Amino acid sequence: MARKYLIETYGCQMNVHDSERMAGLLEQAGFEPAQDAADADVVVINTCSVRERAEEKLYTRLGELRVLAAEQGHDPIVAVAGCVAQQEGQAIFKRAPGVADVVVGTQAIRRLPMLVEQAAAKKGTGVVLPGSSHSGRSGGAGHKKTPVPFFLDLNAYDDVTWPLGVTRRSDPVKAYVTIIEGCNEFCSFCVVPYTRGHERMRAKADILAEVREAAVSGHCEVQLLGQIVNHYAAPDDPACDFASLLGAIHDIDGIERIRFASPHPRHVTPDFLDAMARLPKICRHLHLPVQSGSTRVLESMRRRYTRELYLELVASIRDRLPDVALSTDMIVGFPGESDADFEETMSLTAAVGYHSMFSFKYSERPNTLAEKRLPDDVPEDVKTRRIMALQALQRDIQTSLHERMVGKEVAVLVDAASRRRATELSGRTSTNVVVNLPGSAEWIGQTVPVRIERAGPHSVWGQPCRSK
Repeated sequence: MARKYLIETYGCQMNVHDSERMAGLLEQAGFEPAQDAADADVVVINTCSVRERAEEKLYTRLGELRVLAAEQGHDPIVAVAGCVAQQEGQAIFKRAPGVADVVVGTQAIRRLPMLVEQAAAKKGTGVVLPGSSHSGRSGGAGHKKTPVPFFLDLNAYDDVTWPLGVTRRSDPVKAYVTIIEGCNEFCSFCVVPYTRGHERMRAKADILAEVREAAVSGHCEVQLLGQIVNHYAAPDDPACDFASLLGAIHDIDGIERIRFASPHPRHVTPDFLDAMARLPKICRHLHLPVQSGSTRVLESMRRRYTRELYLELVASIRDRLPDVALSTDMIVGFPGESDADFEETMSLTAAVGYHSMFSFKYSERPNTLAEKRLPDDVPEDVKTRRIMALQALQRDIQTSLHERMVGKEVAVLVDAASRRRATELSGRTSTNVVVNLPGSAEWIGQTVPVRIERAGPHSVWGQPCRSK
């Protein structure tokens, strides 16, 4: 019987895509997907460290797997991957003795099958982190194996090339394609440069080959991924920047929609906006993280723009792309944020009128500049009160924007069965609005004209204008 694997994914689209890659690697090694941990020979926990309590979520899950082993006698190989793995390293073995067998860093996931085989053969348990030739452990009391430490220097694997055809895509409609790994911005609140490493660009030829492969396999939407996706510059084509890459992808047959995440306001150029305006396959949605509406807080965050410059950029974008929908990220309760600073966040939110927002209460992330230099001095109850006020405002804005869609016909790329009702489907407009509609599963992957009849804060509902 084939061995089985289960991958549990936490975090952003890049983590989802990393899980797709790890799934492909394990299947190449002879594993088959399992439905749950009780049926798996290997459980991979792919972690995210950007949001608060990321570490606690990991250790809670490792504790659950320990209970599974004790109560049911089922003892799978457990691998911890992703950003918390990169961040915590050997500490995972110390805090969860007897559970984790492998810890694999963000830049070393291609080594996962080898590490699993070594753990299964009781040859050792290792920490595999880029840039370190002295990672590992020699065992600990109560560990279920008798590990023999092994050490790997992974500097040689610090690149973003990836074998074509390995990725096992989990979405039948949308294909994630990484174009940049890492980040050089070092915003004071952000852990990404420490968990994903410095900025590395993927070759244009590799990107286009993967997009073509995705199109041939039936994926009609591609989402380009990178920490600062619009900072792309092709290492194999000096003339190719992000705008040029969008143009090259636009020419690939079979691709109907192009999305990307996440741009940085500092790197939004006229050529980039011209490409969005000129190329109809590029979706009319732009995620433009602002993080705060206060220039003073933005300076402390090391965002390198002011409130005024951001609003000028928004005006320029809307002048060039009047039909674009904007979304953003926002942090409340950053160190030193006053009531006046927060009111500037509220007023900027109202002025821009975002179609959607990811909002968070600030929490210290390990190794970041803010964690080292800025006291987390905003009381938790104040953070809670502020984020509730911000989310209430944003909910009203979204509801108003969605209500304007009622009576209009929109093109919806159907991508899944609805979570609301078994008889409904779900899809998205070019502006990234979620649309629920009645229809049959055979519509998934097709673009359907829909007349909007009802609106809520998070999605709208409509009727197909014609039967497919």
